[in-house]
Amino acid sequence: MAEATYFRKGFGLKTAIEGQLATDYHSRLVETIRSRDYRLPVGPLTFRLAREFGFCYGVDRAVDYAYETRMKFPDRSLYLVGEIIHNPHVNAKLEAMGVVFLHRVPGGEFDFSRLTADDVVIMPAFGVTIHDFERLRSIGCVLVDTTCGSVLNVWKRVESYARDGFTVLIHGKQWHEETKATASQVMKYPGGRYLVVLDMAEARAVCDWIEQGGDPGPVTARFAAAGSPGFDFVRDLTRVGLANQTTMLSSESLAIAEEVRRTMIRKYGEAAAAEHVRTFDTICSATQERQDAVERLLADPPDLMIVVGGYNSSNTTHLAKLSASRGVRTYHIEDSDCLDLATGAIRHRPVGHKSETTETGWLGGAGSIGITAGASTPNNKIGETIERVCAMAGLQAELDKALGNGQ
Repeated sequence: MAEATYFRKGFGLKTAIEGQLATDYHSRLVETIRSRDYRLPVGPLTFRLAREFGFCYGVDRAVDYAYETRMKFPDRSLYLVGEIIHNPHVNAKLEAMGVVFLHRVPGGEFDFSRLTADDVVIMPAFGVTIHDFERLRSIGCVLVDTTCGSVLNVWKRVESYARDGFTVLIHGKQWHEETKATASQVMKYPGGRYLVVLDMAEARAVCDWIEQGGDPGPVTARFAAAGSPGFDFVRDLTRVGLANQTTMLSSESLAIAEEVRRTMIRKYGEAAAAEHVRTFDTICSATQERQDAVERLLADPPDLMIVVGGYNSSNTTHLAKLSASRGVRTYHIEDSDCLDLATGAIRHRPVGHKSETTETGWLGGAGSIGITAGASTPNNKIGETIERVCAMAGLQAELDKALGNGQ
């Protein structure tokens, strides 16, 4: 019997890897705070943990499958397309296990030149494009597919739009692997078209074109890298179906969908609008839950908010954006190493910026500290962050006392 070469449901090794996963990612401190109604007073500080944070089901599943794959194929070369998730700690753990990361050639495709039929390749939680999947299948290597179920649901939605002749308008980041993979699903169908908009400003530019027309040159130039091959603003925006990268800011995705719907009503009339626009909220439930949890925490604003997670994690950056938009002093850090115990400084990336900055005196005057983390951040990085803040504030003894003998 020929060897199976495609796996989506793991290898039944969950029990065997549980101990290693607990060692690598769990935090007793975080579990203690959770058990105490998500609050932990430590001397003059009170830490308040959002009620939904950290690893979601899809990330848990992807990481589990990666660990199971290493155990299932201990003597095979093991590769990963891109990153399993956008978290540097998790990716470093996989590298230490011998997983080799495959990267895109600048401006081009993933480099699969080293792969052979004897190798094992993990596809990430974001999924891969149809083109990359076909390339991998042609090589004949074993494929372990960790694509998140929420992403697959988006793919089904955009396929239905394309099948019915609607151009897919995706609220997302055109350079993000998930959006690339989603857009590729549209191209299964003859005449399939897509356009990616980053935010409301770009969506309004598209809506203005739909409603007013005119010279397509400026808008075509603006979105030159965001559309399907040969995208034609005159031809391809009469019927539009809305979708989104699952990790975008939900409120903005919904607002964009409503903006497009109203545009089509003004253009074609209320009765005919359904023939020209379809909308569906494709934000994943875990992303929504984490955003909602931050909203609830901010109803009684803390003095400052710490958001823990990769700078290239879309859902994490949107949590930081949401917090900052409510006027709360917000620090987005990749992990606890961003807190320098020697100087008391915090190294963070301000909302809306593309590089880090270092700030001293940031903790002064704070009494309550909100904590949350993106869906790709493991609990141990949250716990380590809280421990470092306490150490910076000279509250190690108080933390030990607050935790009692169980820690």
